[in-house]
Amino acid sequence: MGLPMLEALRDGGVDAMGFDVVDPGLGHITTNIMAFAPSLETLFSVVRDEEQTNALLFDVQNLMGTAPNLRRIFICSTLSPRYVRGLRDRIPNHVTLIDAPMSGAVVAAENRTLSFMLGGSDNHIAEATPLLALMGEHFHHMGSFGAGMQAKVLNNLLAASHTAMTRLVLDWADEAGLDTKHLLNLIETSSGQNWLASGFDTIEFAKHGYAPDNSIGILVKDVAAALDSAPEGADTSLPKQVQTNILHLRPRTS
Repeated sequence: MGLPMLEALRDGGVDAMGFDVVDPGLGHITTNIMAFAPSLETLFSVVRDEEQTNALLFDVQNLMGTAPNLRRIFICSTLSPRYVRGLRDRIPNHVTLIDAPMSGAVVAAENRTLSFMLGGSDNHIAEATPLLALMGEHFHHMGSFGAGMQAKVLNNLLAASHTAMTRLVLDWADEAGLDTKHLLNLIETSSGQNWLASGFDTIEFAKHGYAPDNSIGILVKDVAAALDSAPEGADTSLPKQVQTNILHLRPRTS
């Protein structure tokens, strides 16, 4: 999702460049951290997980040590809220932190219609909104730093449950000889309506099976992030079952 977000910023007149460990062959994205870090002032971190976040900020790329002009970081990955809140103690106070995870999948990033769940002070969010508006349409300020991520993992817990159950329903429909397209049209106008079913033909991972490095695998990681922030004593059996079901998804051809 980072690439279309970068393109949206550049199309909006922002002097933005990207860093990735994989070379996409574009002139405004580099694999050389020292070509990226020294002039960096605002960072949008759109990596996969906590391990990659640690690598980017503290370990391998170590932007905390290689980006002397860095003054603002947007954490856009879906991570454990507990981990995100802990970043405040690891990053110098002069660097503004905003959690800004987004929803909508790659299709929304490409269409610049992302939904952002935001955590930070009123002033910081107000200052950030013009940049975010280049990439999205919906902005939900959930509270102080960490609150946006808390909201995101709860949202993604629902998205994961929609994914698991919609795929199960479609498999059962196949066994019953029902036409998938007709069933999805029915769901869209009935009480079973949900995000995955409504976007089944446009969401890039809707038909995928589980793999550790694909978007279905990311959903498994997102459920784990939600479980890490579960209230003490909460019944976590249903989220864990959703996670197990997603782990066993196989690709669909239709």
